Amino acid sequence: MKNALNFRPSFKSAKVLAIGALLLLAGCGDFGDLNVDPNNPSVVKTNLLLTTAMRSMPGPIGDVTGTLYVQYIAETQYDEAARYQSATFDFNGWYTGPLVDLQTIIDLNTNPDTRNQVLEGGSNNNQIAVARIMRAYYFAHMTDRWGMIPYSESLKGIENLRPTYDSQADIYSSLLNELKEAVGQIDGGMGATGDFVFNGNMNSWKSFANSLRMRLAMRLSDISPSTARTHFTEAASAGFITADVMYPFLGEAANQNPWYSRFETRTDYALSDVMANYMKANDDYRVLKFGDPAPNADNGDGVVTFDEVIGMPYSIRNPGEIENAEISFPGQAIRAQNAPLPIITLAEVNFLMAEAVERGWVSGSASNYYRAAIEASWRQWGVYDAANFNNYMSKTDVVYSSGTWQQKIGRQKWVALFPNGYEAWSEWRRLDYPQLTAHQFPLNSSGKIPVRHAYPSSELQLNENSYKAAVAAQGADTGDTRLWWDIK
Repeated sequence: MKNALNFRPSFKSAKVLAIGALLLLAGCGDFGDLNVDPNNPSVVKTNLLLTTAMRSMPGPIGDVTGTLYVQYIAETQYDEAARYQSATFDFNGWYTGPLVDLQTIIDLNTNPDTRNQVLEGGSNNNQIAVARIMRAYYFAHMTDRWGMIPYSESLKGIENLRPTYDSQADIYSSLLNELKEAVGQIDGGMGATGDFVFNGNMNSWKSFANSLRMRLAMRLSDISPSTARTHFTEAASAGFITADVMYPFLGEAANQNPWYSRFETRTDYALSDVMANYMKANDDYRVLKFGDPAPNADNGDGVVTFDEVIGMPYSIRNPGEIENAEISFPGQAIRAQNAPLPIITLAEVNFLMAEAVERGWVSGSASNYYRAAIEASWRQWGVYDAANFNNYMSKTDVVYSSGTWQQKIGRQKWVALFPNGYEAWSEWRRLDYPQLTAHQFPLNSSGKIPVRHAYPSSELQLNENSYKAAVAAQGADTGDTRLWWDIK
């Protein structure tokens, strides 16, 4: 038998086949829909693209790295990440994953040839608006980690395989305008389908976008205060969230909490002593949700007390020498399979409003917004009790003072953002509170807590000119290279 890969028909046999094919065509007439596969749509279903894109949200809100930088979490054995060994982090998955899906939604709803074919995903305007809001959410996360990134020339596929990097000033300007325009684009048509966070409620998408805009505007408060104030006040006036926005994980492997996944076979992470000790010193009942009882401290009565929550030392040489029974792992409210994680909360927006009052952007009482923020956080974690809360608010370290608003808001926001490590990392860099001490046994050259992620090595190989231009503009490509908005 001849090798099928090398088989080539002779001229005679090819001619016979060709004549036979012509006769067959002549006798068949119209083929109808034989070339249409009913099981594969000719146009991608945009609701599926949106669901897939939103499934990447646990990346920003549930990743470990940020929690280690702000010392929410300590590693129990292999502590290289807590000691800043990793310098480079890959951003390519964001472009080839959720961002390209969102761009496809926008393109399909914009193109006259396809916009009428994707209406089961919602009105064209609403689909585009949701995709723009989500795209801004992911790009904001990325630029707050790497600084300058491919932005305006990204997501063009083979049309541009070597996109330039945009400055953070330009990226932030664009993102703030994107969020504003997306809210204005929302119409009264059918809401976006495939949306499992807001279930297609376009009013919720508006308040979410306004709240994100407030967050991003405040990030610019020191570097570009005029722009920050304009966007913040517009967004706040348009209406921010009135309930916590949580990512809804399921009690199944298909969409389970990432902290649950980490603890299925290992116990690598514990509540840090930095977080636990600070909270316990102020009688903060949220710590009873943040950490489970340490087995050796648990009296077995089923009621968690402050004495039973023991933080893992964050900064030691050999963490593996401490037994698991001596420390508290993250609580079930964080790492149960279906435990929701916060995307943006009432606590955060109230802290933003308190700061806006202090900066003279909005009227009101900074102290009242500050108190409302902390109360919202206590309610978020299900520990609110008037007597316990009032006791907490009376603590010296908690009592509000306009003279030290940056310190007060910085510390309390750090607690309230738990376990959203990346957002806490951004706010720690911006506010400079709480004053965290770097790991005493660092593996990076500077010995400092990183303030940025370095670019993936693939960029030097595949996009060299753009990479070098970005590094030159930022000054370096290290974990010590401050971002544009991090001026202190």
